[in-house]
Amino acid sequence: ICVFKGSSVNISCTYNSYYEVTSKFWFRPERGPQWKNPSQSEDLRTDSQYTGRVQVLETERGRSTLRITDLRETDSAQYQFTFTTRSFEWGSSLPGTTLTVTDPDFQVQVIWTSVGPKLVCHSSCLPPGRSFVWFRNENKIHGETSPSYSGYVDTSHSYSCAVEGHEASRSPPVYAPKVPYVLKNYQGDIMKDSPVSLTCSSDANPASEYSWYKNEILINKEPQLVFSSIQSSDSGEYYCVAENDLGRSTSEYISINVKYGPKNSNISVSPSEIVEGSSVTLTCSSDANPAAKYTWYKGNQTIHHGPEG
Repeated sequence: ICVFKGSSVNISCTYNSYYEVTSKFWFRPERGPQWKNPSQSEDLRTDSQYTGRVQVLETERGRSTLRITDLRETDSAQYQFTFTTRSFEWGSSLPGTTLTVTDPDFQVQVIWTSVGPKLVCHSSCLPPGRSFVWFRNENKIHGETSPSYSGYVDTSHSYSCAVEGHEASRSPPVYAPKVPYVLKNYQGDIMKDSPVSLTCSSDANPASEYSWYKNEILINKEPQLVFSSIQSSDSGEYYCVAENDLGRSTSEYISINVKYGPKNSNISVSPSEIVEGSSVTLTCSSDANPAAKYTWYKGNQTIHHGPEG
């Protein structure tokens, strides 16, 4: 039997009552005479650990019921019933009833089906005969009493569950990812060859799985996107997606614009054949971000300075 802390439990035993019974009681085998403190009673009704919490009920002949209230984790044990007549003792060598007392640990499992998400309430301990209770956000959903939620799952809301009588210990809510937040390891301009990392995080239960996109193309399925030495070809528009079985959410766009100094500089001459007295154009070009400014020299003397080459 598994029950929650603070609740009550009834453990029953039937026995042959047509003998003259000289004594009968409920006990815990591990607290029996060979191990117990001499001042500790074997009969649970007089055991100091159970003071004010134990009753033995005999509402019908040949049936004894042990009731324990305000259960504690230390009450987890095997319980047995024994009775003695003038000629024999019965029950002390028979297997008893094992009681487990624990805190509620409700969890909602999300199962994806062809018609959408299905919610199932789980617990390592489910007391018998209890109805389930379901919540949408903080509000109880009337008519839902089974471990499987049968209604439509609106993924814009959160859902949690418990069993009747233990609503205050309901499960952590499950919900779709909130809008992801992107943590950047840089401020200001991004320079070529520098290390850059983008970390995506989102509040969700179950936990999100993450993916990264560049210019709408999937490039990574990890929460962190890392460039150990970023290059100009890495420039683009990035965003991350957080997804679980209840939905998905997309971050804002992150614009990566890698800055780098001039490279591949080149001078072209037009026309290629120069005749004395004719005009000629020299053009300087270079790959750079931001665009390069150009300076022309004749010998060691500056003759032109400006944005155009």
